[in-house]
Amino acid sequence: MSILIDEKTPIIVQGMTGDKGSFHTKEMVEYGTNVVGGVTPGKGGSKHQGLPVFNTVKEAVDATGATTSITFVAPAFCADAIMEAADAGIRLICSITDGIPAQDMMRVKRYLRRYPKDKRPMMVGPNCAGIISPAKAMLGIMPGHIYLKGKVGVISRSGTLGYEAASQMKAVGIGITTSVGIGGDPINGSSFLDHLVLFEEDPETEAVLLIGEIGGPQEAEASAWIKENMKKPVVGFVAGLTAPKGRRMGHAGAIISAAGDSAAEKAEIMASCGLTVAPNPSEFGSTVARVLSGGASRPQAVV
Repeated sequence: MSILIDEKTPIIVQGMTGDKGSFHTKEMVEYGTNVVGGVTPGKGGSKHQGLPVFNTVKEAVDATGATTSITFVAPAFCADAIMEAADAGIRLICSITDGIPAQDMMRVKRYLRRYPKDKRPMMVGPNCAGIISPAKAMLGIMPGHIYLKGKVGVISRSGTLGYEAASQMKAVGIGITTSVGIGGDPINGSSFLDHLVLFEEDPETEAVLLIGEIGGPQEAEASAWIKENMKKPVVGFVAGLTAPKGRRMGHAGAIISAAGDSAAEKAEIMASCGLTVAPNPSEFGSTVARVLSGGASRPQAVV
């Protein structure tokens, strides 16, 4: 089974009638995703690409039974869109939007914690590529044709490195159960750890590829949890070996600010926790293939 989404998941698109929303709604529908409608305030009652448009998420949920949403909403308004989705009963919120102010995301995180844990929505993103369960559903902006259905879970902070991993694995005949882009912002909705738990419980996922970046403690926290809790093999990689300290490198979250934040330090932590560390991005496919075949030796830290 896939985690988070499948071909039956009813999905609405917040900001569907905008330029980016229109383009990616079309791509998702053509992939086979069960998009049941969209939300654009002021355009309720109309249709867009053959799908109903609603003024509010609550109206969309009541009319369609949607459980999942994806936001293509401008940064200044995206926090409100996320909180509106949560209030309407959406259980999975995927936010593609880049540039949401960190203070807005702090407000979103606090807001989501008001819900009991068993009713709290899962949020993926922001500033992410989204989620794909190959041959089932695509909730995001990734090129769907490079993903092959299979038995490896992927979690990545970087969208493009997630694409690279999918393409390399497909080239050697290795498929993916679900690929999740958690986003590169310093404050995101869900972490590596949140999705590792789901992959460990998924009977069809046999191994996991974890792609991290410099900055922040998420990779170290995930590695420690893997060492204590995961029975499935995990391949790790950390982008940014040559990044200088204190300089922003692409993603807002990719800033080395403390001990343990650099790529070399994170790779050392991964290796010490039993992950097989891919030496560079060109070896994602070969490293995963080696692990699946049982040929991975004790991991060596990248320095």
